[in-house]
Amino acid sequence: MSLSFMQSEKNCKALPTKHFPSTFQSVLWRNWGMVPVERLARVLRCNAEELCSAAAQLGLNANDDSNCAIWHERGYQTIIRQNWHLLPIEQLLELLDWTPVRLAYVLKEDDFLWTKLGQCKPNATPVKFCQLTPNEIARTAEIRKSYLTYRKMLLPATAAPFDFLKRTAPKMVKATPLGTHLRMIYSYSALYGDPLLEGTEKIYPDNLLDEYAAAGINALWIQAVLYTLTPWFGETTLSENWQTRQVNLRRLAQRMAQRGIRLFLYLNEPRAMPEWVFDNCCLDWRGASQHMGLYSFCTSHQEVLAALSNAMETLFRTIPELGGFLTVTMSENPTNCWSHTLFAPPTNCLRCLPRGQATVISELITAMATGAWRAAPDAEVIAWNWGWEQSWDEQVVAKLPVKVKLMCVSETGLLTESAGIKGSVWDYSISKVGPGPWARRLWSKARSRGMSIMAKVQLNNSWECSAVPYLPTPGLIERHLQNLRELGINDFMLSWTLGGYAGGNTRLLSHSKKELTENDFGPGASLVIKAYDCFDRGFACFPFNMVSQIYLAPQNYGPVNQLYQAPTGNKATMLGFPYDDLHSWTGEGHYPEDVLEEQYRKISKLWADGLSQLDAAHKLIPAHLMDNYKDLRSVADAVYCHFRSSYLQIAFIRRRDQGLDAVKLLLEEEIELAIKLLNVIRCDSRIGFEASNHYYYTENSLMEKVFNCQYLLHNMKHKIKNFKQEIESINFVAS
Repeated sequence: MSLSFMQSEKNCKALPTKHFPSTFQSVLWRNWGMVPVERLARVLRCNAEELCSAAAQLGLNANDDSNCAIWHERGYQTIIRQNWHLLPIEQLLELLDWTPVRLAYVLKEDDFLWTKLGQCKPNATPVKFCQLTPNEIARTAEIRKSYLTYRKMLLPATAAPFDFLKRTAPKMVKATPLGTHLRMIYSYSALYGDPLLEGTEKIYPDNLLDEYAAAGINALWIQAVLYTLTPWFGETTLSENWQTRQVNLRRLAQRMAQRGIRLFLYLNEPRAMPEWVFDNCCLDWRGASQHMGLYSFCTSHQEVLAALSNAMETLFRTIPELGGFLTVTMSENPTNCWSHTLFAPPTNCLRCLPRGQATVISELITAMATGAWRAAPDAEVIAWNWGWEQSWDEQVVAKLPVKVKLMCVSETGLLTESAGIKGSVWDYSISKVGPGPWARRLWSKARSRGMSIMAKVQLNNSWECSAVPYLPTPGLIERHLQNLRELGINDFMLSWTLGGYAGGNTRLLSHSKKELTENDFGPGASLVIKAYDCFDRGFACFPFNMVSQIYLAPQNYGPVNQLYQAPTGNKATMLGFPYDDLHSWTGEGHYPEDVLEEQYRKISKLWADGLSQLDAAHKLIPAHLMDNYKDLRSVADAVYCHFRSSYLQIAFIRRRDQGLDAVKLLLEEEIELAIKLLNVIRCDSRIGFEASNHYYYTENSLMEKVFNCQYLLHNMKHKIKNFKQEIESINFVAS
């Protein structure tokens, strides 16, 4: 697999970091403590002594490479994102110490990272260390002075990145037994792209598995790329080390089985492949052309279906401990010939086009299921309706084997309203309480055929804010679960890659909000309930329509998203770079800009009210329950920072052409929020992490936001206008 798909005709401009005097300082700042000094020096074409001297000029501490290995192993997406606009691809490979093949695989298979990065590599020029000019030295001294000043405001660091891997959860009430009902979740700490190449003990540590078992979780799912587990279309370099992955997969399944937890494979198959793959197997197997220069395997070709079915049989025969698999057939990953038609024209495969989506998709699921059942008759097969269209989804259900279990995203199709503007939920919502009409209709169809059904929900967090282990909105979750129970639904997939935390709201599966709060906070419970009510009401204000706000708006990145004096013209990318693309954040005008701004203001205002209730509760909570309070307060503070900053960013973009007077208070508060969130992450390594995106920010990137705002405060010009009334309306700072 090569990086040829990265050759783009788009005009991909790299964004400058004007707040640093020299670009090499940006590279140095963003990678200090994450990439070994010797390697970073080689990338910047200098020696380690020169680099350490440059770091000292900026105020950075002496080099400590002790965390570099875990960043390389567990946080490589963070490194890629932070350098995407800074380094050309050759230097990025050198920074990662990767081959082009490794990077190509990660961009393609690591939860469609290439899409998240915008399907375009910015045209960065090579970056080299250079001696600073007198003016650059003076500016560097100002950065150092600012950094040292703010560093004095920071709390002592009690948590390093990834410390949550060895964290012991607070002593909260545990789950009661839930019988045989499926409670499936994604590991909070698991890598997404190729987690089985090495041993799984690090990404599925025993303490986490024990915590899941104690919490009543009886199933975990893991992404599985079929050609990396068994060479189903023939031995190629793509399937290299498949035997090792099989061994590690079986060991993981066995470790889980010892705790009463079943392992499910998430299969998004057959993966689209470059043209040379079909030259190696059978050119007639090639189907629809897809993006990234890939082609589908045409499943209307019976030999392809047979090969897939045999691969499933082989896998389940080799690893009998597997609990089953779930499959999506219409996701962002290009797979079958009809897989990418949700937001695109019909398939260009002449075999699949006349047969229609329902036939092609039902045949694919059936072939995979029957293959698994030949080896393991009790394997559970879950067909997930993500991406299916209402015009044909019932036809798929009608064609599936009755033994298949139908899973629907609970919230899809819910109607929403913000400031009188109507919208609807696509998926992954906590702010809007399900279930929605799509799931209700399809579940009814499946039940009429005698099929089992289950709900895909998000209990701990959603893309409305994924940077915290759980959203403290238990009232919304409790209502959703109650609605589903009234429909007789007791089997749940509790998370996508986000939301896999073992505690938080998952405990609502077996306990009420009131019971949990009284257990966790004792005499302070009544005030914590009031805080929860504020959080619930605030979060319910989220302006939700389809996917624009959850995937493109800045609330997943919060204060780390930088501000720009003039429009960048860059389009926001899915969970990658929000940029300053307010038009996309609004859903390309679905919400007027002032309405979007006001909704984010409401969320942060009500959230601040909840924090005030927590302040009062703190005085009543006994010492033996104080860890529970600290856990909740850390999460709640982080959520506030994310939503308040998102509001400020919207307000800044709408006013920046009016000059400094219109945005000065906004920039100053953004600095406060960056420091506030920096203090939170210094004490809680969970904050800012999500399994399929790694860390959204680091200490250095949050501090860089301070420099970014200071640069704008210094360089934006005053305009003679009276903005007093408008500024007073936004001059709200939470206690």
